[in-house]
Amino acid sequence: MPSTLDPYCGAAPTLQNALSSWNLDPVLIACLACSAGAFHYVTPRPKAWKTGIVLMLLIVAFVSPLCAITSALFSVRLAHHVLLGSVVAPFVVMVSPATKRWLTKLPLEAVFVAHTAIYWVWHLPFGYAFALSGTWQYWLMQIALIFASVLLWQALLSRNTSVVATTSLALGTMVQMGFLGAILTFAPSPLFEAHFATTQTFGLTPLEDQQLAGVLMWTLGFVPYVIVVLWCMRTRLLFPRPVEQ
Repeated sequence: MPSTLDPYCGAAPTLQNALSSWNLDPVLIACLACSAGAFHYVTPRPKAWKTGIVLMLLIVAFVSPLCAITSALFSVRLAHHVLLGSVVAPFVVMVSPATKRWLTKLPLEAVFVAHTAIYWVWHLPFGYAFALSGTWQYWLMQIALIFASVLLWQALLSRNTSVVATTSLALGTMVQMGFLGAILTFAPSPLFEAHFATTQTFGLTPLEDQQLAGVLMWTLGFVPYVIVVLWCMRTRLLFPRPVEQ
């Protein structure tokens, strides 16, 4: 049966050419350039450095060889999603006042359910295969993951969210990620067709690559949530401020 996969980042590179596999898609470059210009004019000067970090991280995620390597290794795809969901997303929240005005009105339960559902759909075999079947499918996945993560991080970073609620939301997210990581780590066979023949050049079997992804979800994926809970306890318990109106 012919493969239906057509990943946006291109065919999986080999170990020999991975570091030279840059994504120079002109549409992507134009979108990043327009975004840089827009942020330059709408972002307050004190936050300009945060905007610069967001743009640099997006370049790393989608222009650098990291994009191509995600076509070869599911573990790198998982790290890529951690970068977007746990590093890019909180910076987006910090530099974009528009998100704060309406996202803070969403119930925390709805935020948690939406984030969990979106992440699980795109990290199970059927959703993952769909995302790699074409360009628009790929960007649907990325936009959905970033949107879900912005929802979550707005709730976690908001001073309108109590310490107990922040801690509960972070721990709940870690638990559901832990279950997904367990599926990836302890599955008896590889689950993702896209990587059945792409991992060997990097010295991993498809199953080992998948297990590494599960371990990364338990470790690298948990770190940002531990940090935000500790930050919340320090800033809101030791140095409380009035609740935002």
